[in-house]
Amino acid sequence: MGLYQNYIVPWLTHLSMRQAQLVPYRNRVVSGATGQVLEIGIGSGLNLPFYSQSVTQIVGIDPSPKLLKMAHEATTQSSLPVELMEGTAEAIPIGNANIDTVVTTWTMCSIPNLDRALEEIRRVLRPNGRLLFVEHGLSPEPRVRWWQDRLTPVWTHLSGGCHLNRAIEEVIKRGGFSIEQLDKGYLRGPKIMTFMYEGRARPR
Repeated sequence: MGLYQNYIVPWLTHLSMRQAQLVPYRNRVVSGATGQVLEIGIGSGLNLPFYSQSVTQIVGIDPSPKLLKMAHEATTQSSLPVELMEGTAEAIPIGNANIDTVVTTWTMCSIPNLDRALEEIRRVLRPNGRLLFVEHGLSPEPRVRWWQDRLTPVWTHLSGGCHLNRAIEEVIKRGGFSIEQLDKGYLRGPKIMTFMYEGRARPR
């Protein structure tokens, strides 16, 4: 699975994340970032065009060298300073209280230990910092949840770690955040993978 996970999955991730229907989400979420920004799971850098001039620097972290190479190419089109780091959300290589805004877009589904990652996000955020997010996750419909629960083990194996059934709202709250705004609803496509959670939160 090494070749598949290291080379094929990054390309599949890049292609799936380029969908036009995701652009409005990116625009709303990413454009709200200010100051020193940490993007968790920067991937191939698809969010970079949506950052505003209210941002002083973007630090992007991702565990995939292949995706980081794509992101490096994308930085040449950005007018903002961007630093890329290979690493995981469970061990963010940044000091305490150094970040104004953390951005995650369709990333929480694939973090192995999401509870630990949220602890790390809370640690690096300044006391008045914000977490801006859009994620897919657990559906409110029992029949859809049934399928999400049963398909997740296979889907996780094939998709590079993506979970279909994460209760994003509950996990963020459990991670020590107060949710200030949250919009939920289906995107066009199969319901098992298109229930979206879009919002912002602050550390409690």
